[in-house]
Amino acid sequence: MHGNIIIFRVLKNTNHNTVNLFCKKFYGQNTSSHKGKYRYRHKGFLEEIPHIKLIRGVIIVSENDTGKVITFLEEFNAEIHTRSVELTPEDEKIIYLK
Repeated sequence: MHGNIIIFRVLKNTNHNTVNLFCKKFYGQNTSSHKGKYRYRHKGFLEEIPHIKLIRGVIIVSENDTGKVITFLEEFNAEIHTRSVELTPEDEKIIYLK
């Protein structure tokens, strides 16, 4: 079975606030208030999509979810590269059976 590897990076001249917003919206973020008394999680875009994160800026997703991920990344003017990859049986379980 095939999936797609997506390699991306937010461009160099993007200001720091935009990069932080991207990370929060894409990956999600744990936050706390009142000196750690209350903890909660801001869900990220990737939490709704079965994926495998290899390293920073490199993920593998199903062929069906590739368009959604690329659309999200384009909103932040990210540099994006995609390729089709052959999935291992373990990868298939994570991406297609979640």
